[in-house]
Amino acid sequence: MVTQRSDRIAGEQAALRRVATLVARAALPEEVFSAVAAEAGRLLGADHSWMIRYESDGAAKVVATWSSTGAAAPAGTRLSPGGPNVYTLVFRTGRPARIDSSSDVTGPVADLAREFGYGAAVGVPVSVEGRLWGVMVVASTHEEPLPADSEAWLAGFAELVATAIANSQARVQLRWFADEQAALRRVATLVARAPPPQEVFAAVAEEAGRLLRAHHSWMTRYDSDGAAKVVATWSSTGTAVPTGTRLSPGGRNVYTLVFQTGRPARIDSSTDAAGPDCEVASELGVRAAVGVPVSAGGRLWGVIVVSSTQEEPLPADSEARLAGFTELAATAIANAEAQTELAASRARIVAAADTTRRRIERNLHDGAQQHLVSLALQLRAAQLTAPTGAGELMRQLDEVATGLVEVLDELREIARGLHPAILAESGLPSALKELARRSAVPVRLDVRVEGRLAEPVETAAYYVVAEALTNAAKHAHATTAEVQVAAGEGVLHVRVHDDGCGGAGLTRGTGLTGLKDRAEALGGHLALHSPPGEGTTLQVELPAEQARPTESGAAGPSAANGAQAVPPWSRSTT
Repeated sequence: MVTQRSDRIAGEQAALRRVATLVARAALPEEVFSAVAAEAGRLLGADHSWMIRYESDGAAKVVATWSSTGAAAPAGTRLSPGGPNVYTLVFRTGRPARIDSSSDVTGPVADLAREFGYGAAVGVPVSVEGRLWGVMVVASTHEEPLPADSEAWLAGFAELVATAIANSQARVQLRWFADEQAALRRVATLVARAPPPQEVFAAVAEEAGRLLRAHHSWMTRYDSDGAAKVVATWSSTGTAVPTGTRLSPGGRNVYTLVFQTGRPARIDSSTDAAGPDCEVASELGVRAAVGVPVSAGGRLWGVIVVSSTQEEPLPADSEARLAGFTELAATAIANAEAQTELAASRARIVAAADTTRRRIERNLHDGAQQHLVSLALQLRAAQLTAPTGAGELMRQLDEVATGLVEVLDELREIARGLHPAILAESGLPSALKELARRSAVPVRLDVRVEGRLAEPVETAAYYVVAEALTNAAKHAHATTAEVQVAAGEGVLHVRVHDDGCGGAGLTRGTGLTGLKDRAEALGGHLALHSPPGEGTTLQVELPAEQARPTESGAAGPSAANGAQAVPPWSRSTT
């Protein structure tokens, strides 16, 4: 008897050592489960053994099985709860349980016991970090109880299984954390570059979907009535909700629940979903979904949704993992709105300055200039009535008249510099011709603009040419200048080149800096090329019409800052 017990203890230690070696090698949990089932079954002289994992409703799923007869319930078998049987008893009590005769077994598992000839059985709980995870079961085909110490023998295996599961979960969590941080870092890097919001939305949808191993993910933006418009989408299946799809409010679905509560929401089964847009989910095969709100500026802006085509809930921590993405999306939205407001503010400042210039120009023309003209006429009349022989008086009156004309000419130049009347009256081509005619540097002018452009665009183009020609004469000491202006493909191209000394820079002085601000306020772009000794080339691209708001509220991308249109003068001709 002592020898038999010693042999059994040695066998147990050897079996435990083999399983412990697997656990130490960080083997996959499935590999450990299979080894434990086999080792435990052989050690106790059982005919069947298996590892079972509990689900939330008390049902159990076989994850590993072993049989000395070759016939056993296969891995993946789902066991419904209910009735006296070891896996139900262990689930209810959290303690070891046994059935000493198949006649004691009832419930849905009774048919399975009869099919495979199970008689007596013992089950030991497997707990991971204080939570009941599953049960290890050994069974005999004989109608006699298993040894009284079976529960104690199985306890060591249960502890090793728990260790393997805990280690595996820790590795999974670590890997998930690393994947999560990498995904968030990629999106954060993108947000830092301040791209169009749509680019960020697309990245968020893809990264969130991949991280949670979802089949579909999308971002939607709410309308005031609770309807949602899809602004970005991703799918691992190749079939996705098209961007721009409008989802009607109502029913039970994640985007409606998030809109109503402002909090994360989930649908764990397609049978729980209802509403006018269930057809969309059905077409995609969606069975479970999680949605997390995106808030910007203290208001609910939209929702990020991830979904699965499997009839299983998404992981319990899905909402927490999506939170980082919602914060980055909110940052991108806030950045876009801030940029929009900044651009609008700059445009308002430029417009206000232009309005002030026009008012001063009109006041000078209608007030001071007209007054000076009237004084000059009165002076000429006085000269005609001067007495004969008043030579000295006539000379003095001539000097005053000449001075009045000079002051009048200076005022006209000042008024023209503030805002050229010809620009408002006749348009950009005529104003540029007049500008070239008055330039101190000979100008070759090429203007290809038909019709009138928006007033801010014409004004900006005029001041670009005026500043460039002034710099060419005053600073670059140029002998010639070339001005090319053309409108095409939604963009006004302005190019001014001189053969002066070069060396100009946007940081030197305020003239070019002001032009850059004016161009960018309209959604345009200014570029300067001025190598020392090689002349200066100033190029400006302006949208041919005012930009429109986009989905995010940002100024719409114009051709000037999107795909670059080709200036007409740079196209080859045949």
